[in-house]
Amino acid sequence: MKKSIFSLILTLFVVSGFVYANNEIIGETPAKNTKKAWEATPEGIAFKKWEASPAGKKVYAGEAKIRKSIREFSNMNAVVTSLTLPQGSRLGYGIMVNINGEDYILAFGVESRNEFYQLRKLKVNDKINIKSRNVSHAPKYAYPIVAGDNVERNGKLIYKRVAGKGGC
Repeated sequence: MKKSIFSLILTLFVVSGFVYANNEIIGETPAKNTKKAWEATPEGIAFKKWEASPAGKKVYAGEAKIRKSIREFSNMNAVVTSLTLPQGSRLGYGIMVNINGEDYILAFGVESRNEFYQLRKLKVNDKINIKSRNVSHAPKYAYPIVAGDNVERNGKLIYKRVAGKGGC
């Protein structure tokens, strides 16, 4: 009786070990293969070509210029260059700004209430201070995309992004 219970427990232990080990191997493989599979798609190939192109390198260089300010969430002095985004943009509300000689898209997202009221009062050549936690890029746009978290004009806060509820 003891031998049969012991062999049953031992078998269960060995089988569960194989299942656990197999699950770890299966869990790691798709993530690596998915990235390589995406890079082989027409979209992935086009993205890699864009990254290597002069336009892609220019966007990455613009991101690098402000990366320290993004990381430290510090003020970036900017000048408004356009009150509209490039034609065909699908970023929600945003404006074009110049920071240290580089042009950027300053994107705020989709308006859920009248939260952009003060931003709509901005004019071309207005000087503003921006704080952001994120800069991104997309092959569709010739400029880095800065997420507007805080915007000040003349020392007064005119926009502050509201943190999402229940998020991190």
